[in-house]
Amino acid sequence: MNESPILDSEFAASVMAVPPLARRADYALDPAANLALIRHIEAGGVRTLLYGGNANLYHVAVSEYRDLLDLLADAASPGTRVIPAIGPDYGKMLDQARILAQSRYRTAMVLPLGGFTTSEGVEAGLTRIVDTAGIPLTLYIKSEDYVEVDTLARLVDYGTLLAVKYAIVRADPANDPYLRRLLQQVPAAKVVSGMGERPALVHVREFGLAAWTTGSGCIAPRMVTALLHAVKSGDRDTAQRLHDAFLPLETLRDDISLIRVLHDAVTFSKIADMGPILPLLSSTPPEHHAKIEHAARELLALERRFAQADA
Repeated sequence: MNESPILDSEFAASVMAVPPLARRADYALDPAANLALIRHIEAGGVRTLLYGGNANLYHVAVSEYRDLLDLLADAASPGTRVIPAIGPDYGKMLDQARILAQSRYRTAMVLPLGGFTTSEGVEAGLTRIVDTAGIPLTLYIKSEDYVEVDTLARLVDYGTLLAVKYAIVRADPANDPYLRRLLQQVPAAKVVSGMGERPALVHVREFGLAAWTTGSGCIAPRMVTALLHAVKSGDRDTAQRLHDAFLPLETLRDDISLIRVLHDAVTFSKIADMGPILPLLSSTPPEHHAKIEHAARELLALERRFAQADA
């Protein structure tokens, strides 16, 4: 795993893959399956792996956290950055911060918590987590109510936050006053779009965000890397064609479950067997499996044809 200090330029250099986490039938971590998925993602040129919601780290036991960190650090190639998630509650974050302090990681992402928070409380809590872990954090924003813009900007200025994963869903991603206020105080180079491919073109082109997080790109990493390059270079036709290829699977994720559909889609693609998803989540209902498998295999087939054409 890449253990060098993180520069802002790194966020714009690679799409941030957000993979599911493979487990055996008894819910134990599956090193071989996780390694297979990581190698597939790396082969497509993606150099940042974020293990958060799609990996269902909401429900990971603190007692397992050290083993998880070691597994991911050992599986990733030397040039691949790995960002694990912590939280979402303060007590769990604090226990995980003590483990991170003994690790080689350079940042960790705070999972969002709905309710039972105040902006002042978030500021105080994250400051203590950083003091305990000895590394800055990446903040995952899914709601305007979680933290005020002024507070968030202050946390960035103080170095408490290294980056922001922005994922507040809008009917029209171009119409986002909160994001515009945020970017008046926080450099766009520190903000990553956090909702997959659907709003990515708008967020990068119109708001100047560094890049975006991808779930479906775990299946098609070469295509999502090419999409990033096309957006950055202004090749609108190529960008639109590649973007549209991700929408069938992304639509199923939006309609059924972002986390559960991706977990099952990777298994159905046969890149790696993700095994059961950790409770308190469960697999997608069987009536959806055929269409998820079709979308996953179609996307992987496009990825393989793209790789052959690019060879």
